Amino acid sequence: VMGTREMPVFAMPLMTQFLRTHGPWSQLVELNNIQLRPLVADRTVRLNERIQITPFLVPHRDEFSETVGFWIIGPRHKVLFIPDIDKWERWNQSIEKMVVQSDRAYLDGTFYDGHELPGRDISKIPHPFIVESMKRFAGLADSQRQKVHFIHLNHTNPALRKGTPARKQVQRAGMSIARQGEIFGL
Repeated sequence: VMGTREMPVFAMPLMTQFLRTHGPWSQLVELNNIQLRPLVADRTVRLNERIQITPFLVPHRDEFSETVGFWIIGPRHKVLFIPDIDKWERWNQSIEKMVVQSDRAYLDGTFYDGHELPGRDISKIPHPFIVESMKRFAGLADSQRQKVHFIHLNHTNPALRKGTPARKQVQRAGMSIARQGEIFGL
């Protein structure tokens, strides 16, 4: 954002405060390079005449800021976007119901299973494993499972690479790994 003027930066309250009070980001605010636009959980913001977003809180490591997912709503479609979250069981929402309410769901797929980081306690890096998500979504209709596209894959995740048994298992389960540059019209 160097050299920009009033670039809109949408942020939740804790992140807004962090940007205002911690350098070097605070300098961007002071010099008016960025214009902070506050977001509030569960309050819809209209970005333009066609697109609106609704942030919602999700459980995750919140050392500096809130962690949120988004409903992204266009004239024809509604997208569920949850790139980073702890285990589904730690949340007071039904991810299955949210998938059903969406037209497309981009969900945290950081790790395929708990065997990717030898020598590390995976419980200290909480994310829903793809294998856990596939099991949760197995009871959904085929048309609902097809909405699920996993994102935020760690470089150790075997489903990241085409042709691997992990990727094939995701496909057999009726779900997908999102592709870089993928477009889904709203």
